[in-house]
Amino acid sequence: MADSTFTVIFSMVGGVMVLFVLVFLYLICRQIIKEDIAMLQTHHQQLAAPNNIENFLNHIQMEKPIRFTHHQLQIATDNYSSSLGSGGFGKVYKGVFNSVMIAVKVLHGNYSDKRIQEQFMAEMGTLGKIHHFNLVRLYGFCFEENLTALVYEYMENGSLDKYLLQENNVLGFEKLHEIAVGTARGIAYLHEECQQRIIHYDIKPANILLDRNFNPKVADFGLAMLYNRDSTHISMTAGGGGRGTPGYAAPELWMPFPVTHKCDVYSFGMLLFEIIGRRRNVDSNVPESQEWFPMWVWRKFDGGELHESRLVCELLLEKHKVMVERMVKVGLWCVQYRPESRPMMSAVVKMLEGSEEIPQPLNPFQYLMDNGFTASAQDSSNTNTSTTSSSSVIAVESNIVSS
Repeated sequence: MADSTFTVIFSMVGGVMVLFVLVFLYLICRQIIKEDIAMLQTHHQQLAAPNNIENFLNHIQMEKPIRFTHHQLQIATDNYSSSLGSGGFGKVYKGVFNSVMIAVKVLHGNYSDKRIQEQFMAEMGTLGKIHHFNLVRLYGFCFEENLTALVYEYMENGSLDKYLLQENNVLGFEKLHEIAVGTARGIAYLHEECQQRIIHYDIKPANILLDRNFNPKVADFGLAMLYNRDSTHISMTAGGGGRGTPGYAAPELWMPFPVTHKCDVYSFGMLLFEIIGRRRNVDSNVPESQEWFPMWVWRKFDGGELHESRLVCELLLEKHKVMVERMVKVGLWCVQYRPESRPMMSAVVKMLEGSEEIPQPLNPFQYLMDNGFTASAQDSSNTNTSTTSSSSVIAVESNIVSS
């Protein structure tokens, strides 16, 4: 009887030990398999990462853009017979594909040219992955030996800049305000709602396109960059110093300072001033004191003369005066010298819409005034409107400024 009991106990203990060993071996094997899978995934990601144009094309096609052939675009554009305009990197043509109006941006140079590849990957790598009502839609691309092109939705009313300089004021001030709000929404989406934050780097009226109903669409992402949200800034050695257009580009883009998405906020502020004044910010055809419009506006605002100035007096309706003052305050906040003093674009949208109070702006040009700058002394080298490839701590008691 004792032997039988001992045998049972021994069998049970042995069974438990065997089970323990099996569980132990299972856990070890599972860990090894997980490590192997992780290694394979890392290897796959490295292969798929857009480090060069071939890998990039394989990577981007997962996002389902249309890959057009040279022959298809030649037919769609009637052999590139209708030009819509040109820029530093390419020329844009009007076309029709499957009864849909398109705009075909043909990039200059050979498809093996590194600059062309960088431009192509910048636009495809941003617009190819995102969709928003206030961002121009990218339908697809062509990347062949004899043609590198990007295919966009067609914008019937062209770019905003031509409407700001017209004397007949085709667009009423309420519509211009709507355009400002829509543009701000598009930039806010890039900064705050995308999986990776996108810096546009070249916000200006020429890069705001208008559809048939004059809805604004942010366009031209040739200088754009994506970066992780936990990154506090971008090194301009890596990011490419001198980005943007002089006159719109934030001061930190031309200096060895950390660069963040707040550089787009500054550019939007400069755009906002041009919407307010329906003029270029720098205009040698106006009286000397008004030559650099943003500083002239600050002087009027700071002196309590804004409502007495020609800027507002020619706007007959009282609601327009309130709208202008709101836009002026937002513009002054956006162009603050220190990036951390500028508001987030989501706050800009709310302030422009009137759903958020706007604190009294600080002088954004104090650093210039301290150095003897006057409204007429703007360096002409900073007023060029073509794209290049290129203090003291201010305490802000406001909830409009955050990272």
